[in-house]
Amino acid sequence: MCLFVTSLNSGSNGNCYYVGTRQSAVLIDAGISCREIERRMKRLELEIAAIRAIFISHEHSDHIKGIESLSRKYQIPVFMTAATFKNTDLDLDDHLRVFFAPEASIPVGALRVTSFSKFHDAAEPISFVVDYNDVRVGIFTDIGHVCEKVRFHFSSCHAAFLETNYDEKMLREGRYPVHLKQRIRGKFGHLSNHQALELFLEHRAPYMSHLFLSHLSENNNHPRVVADTFGPHAGNVRVVIAPRDRETAVYEISGHGERVPPPVSRSRPVQLSIFTQ
Repeated sequence: MCLFVTSLNSGSNGNCYYVGTRQSAVLIDAGISCREIERRMKRLELEIAAIRAIFISHEHSDHIKGIESLSRKYQIPVFMTAATFKNTDLDLDDHLRVFFAPEASIPVGALRVTSFSKFHDAAEPISFVVDYNDVRVGIFTDIGHVCEKVRFHFSSCHAAFLETNYDEKMLREGRYPVHLKQRIRGKFGHLSNHQALELFLEHRAPYMSHLFLSHLSENNNHPRVVADTFGPHAGNVRVVIAPRDRETAVYEISGHGERVPPPVSRSRPVQLSIFTQ
């Protein structure tokens, strides 16, 4: 039993993540156009007909841009909290709007999507984990800081999309105004490379196989900086840097029957191969 995952786009210009089997899948966010989603899924030989639902993490435009067109064209239901919907101007057909509580467990075909609240500057920001039998994939982006809920859910994932939005030195020395720098590194902003690395080192499951470093800033980060940060620490976890302008390959995540919560504080500096696809 396995899940197939890909990042269709990742960054402030648009976020969209595919998780599922070949027959039953979900999108987490749809922040690029319907046309681009169609093109990229076609290149990956993924069927849009397999998408049973779109889940919205929050109302910012880089997470919802393509939702109206995609949902209406393919009659895909959109799952979100009521507060998130209230803070958008989305025009969705009534029968395609599904509201859920911030802490929910939702069956979608053969999948189960679990939501939990997080810290970000939005009305009711949500992160998700997707389960299929013994396999679990998490999507952890747009997070101001690592709270206990993030630690708990991350620690049980076989694979995860994890935000590495900014390099602290690049942000500090960059041209952004002070108020924007404070927003990015604040409690309701984004995760830095080192905050993400700390979460990975202290709370990854012993059976984690893939880590997708996501939502890199165009101006305050760089794939090579991220690779150098994670490089000495990845061990046998395959690390993929999700690009801002294209899809990754499709990766197969297998659970091998393991679903035991891991211990903490395991740091093994071993050799890494980082892939930027």
